[in-house]
Amino acid sequence: MNNLKTKKVGEFVAEDYRTAAVFQRNGIDFCCKGGRTIEEACSTGKISPDTLLADLNDVLKQSGEPDNDFQLVKLDELANYIVDKHHRYIEATTPALRQFLDKLCKVHGSRHPELFEINELFSRSAGELAAHMKKEELMLFPYISRMAQANERGEAPEPSPFGKVENPIMMMMHEHESEGNIFEKISELSAGYEAPADGCTTYRVAYTMLKEFEADLHRHIHLENNILFPKAIAMERELVS
Repeated sequence: MNNLKTKKVGEFVAEDYRTAAVFQRNGIDFCCKGGRTIEEACSTGKISPDTLLADLNDVLKQSGEPDNDFQLVKLDELANYIVDKHHRYIEATTPALRQFLDKLCKVHGSRHPELFEINELFSRSAGELAAHMKKEELMLFPYISRMAQANERGEAPEPSPFGKVENPIMMMMHEHESEGNIFEKISELSAGYEAPADGCTTYRVAYTMLKEFEADLHRHIHLENNILFPKAIAMERELVS
């Protein structure tokens, strides 16, 4: 079990997404900070590495297939999936959430001033995510797709405009961490997305949507940080070696 303590959190989730629930239950970020080992993730003392590994093992022993084995998906198909599933979700959900949060600030802001900070944080995140996704869709993902297709043909990839693929990937991962921090603060301000007793239907709907938005963002970032990006870096190194 000791060697598993040096295994990265993101590697567990990449191999079986069901383990994400264990990390989330213990307050361990499996997407933006998935590069930490089990020992590092447990360094705060909230849970011991042995206890965490035992919980993870219980999940892995459960019957049933792991949720969507994206490890087997081709890189170009995974990039397209992320765009179609997660980028489009953000674009479709953001306008309604902004409208609801604006309304909550007007109606409930005097009694719940934390709404103004939540609204500002979400607005900031929405703007940053829009720019982030465009960079992925216009530059990084097309290069990854071309590289994956060249690999299938047994050819070297065309030169990229940004040097090694690690360069934009490091930038994307830094931006992922920033968005993760924003939603960690939103969750804290909203008491874990729990609407107050005097909250109206819009209040409850907005908080439910924020909770779902964060969950989708975690899945989105996990697919990139823990699967797509490491595989793209490894493939490029193999092709140009």
